[in-house]
Amino acid sequence: MTPGSPPAEAALPAAGAGRTALRVRAGRFPWLLVVPALIGLAVLVLPFAGLLARAPWASIGTRLLMPEVRGALWLSLTTATTATAVSVCLGVPLAWLLARTDFPGRRLVRALVAVPMVIPPVVGGVALLLALGRRGLVGTYLDAWFGLTLPFTPAAVVLAQVFVAMPFLVISVEGALRGADRRYEEAAATLGASRAVVFWRVTLPTAAPGVAAGAVLAWARALGEFGATITFAGNFPGRTQTMPLAVYLAMQESPESAIVLSLVLLAVSLVVLVALRERWAGAL
Repeated sequence: MTPGSPPAEAALPAAGAGRTALRVRAGRFPWLLVVPALIGLAVLVLPFAGLLARAPWASIGTRLLMPEVRGALWLSLTTATTATAVSVCLGVPLAWLLARTDFPGRRLVRALVAVPMVIPPVVGGVALLLALGRRGLVGTYLDAWFGLTLPFTPAAVVLAQVFVAMPFLVISVEGALRGADRRYEEAAATLGASRAVVFWRVTLPTAAPGVAAGAVLAWARALGEFGATITFAGNFPGRTQTMPLAVYLAMQESPESAIVLSLVLLAVSLVVLVALRERWAGAL
């Protein structure tokens, strides 16, 4: 230390004061970001404000009881629930395979699982039609061997919803499995439990929150599916017309009914997001 220079102990408070001042400056409100932030918020919120402002609140109960609205609502609820059950039965084993096994092409399989989340849904509908249609890759044999025709049936609605919704469940469950403590599984195996017992009694209960969150997300996504459904299942009232399809048709014939159906879908989406807000925050 040179003569006249402050001792190290004196320099430490100065450095601490500098860090405190930096934190104070960094903690000031970023006014330059306020305007674009408010504009971005308006872009996201104003459409919903318009929907709420134009809603026929006085007749909303009556419109929800209209046969076409009630039919679309019931079909959406039943098909979305069925699609979620199918997604759980198929998606949980697939998530386990991706999370707990190492096989050639695993990254490719994971990418293929996520593809339905990023492609336009109508492309998914075309793909389903070319694969499972009467002249499709597999549909030809289903029709010839079993007389089974899938397109433009309620089963096609469920298949379209499974196609677009199951990736949400797989990704959620895979993340839960990767974050689970594997020591419990190893302890159960050490005590003589078979792999099946370990999966049902240890692995699955550990990943239960991820399975529940993924199932809710899959159900909400299935409920709002439009593009793949209209391409693969059609838009037949009382048979394949779900709520999103009913909204599309009602906008041409009865805009107020379209608003009522849109409010139902909006309410469902808000309930799902509020229920899963902590899981989303943790994931992000």
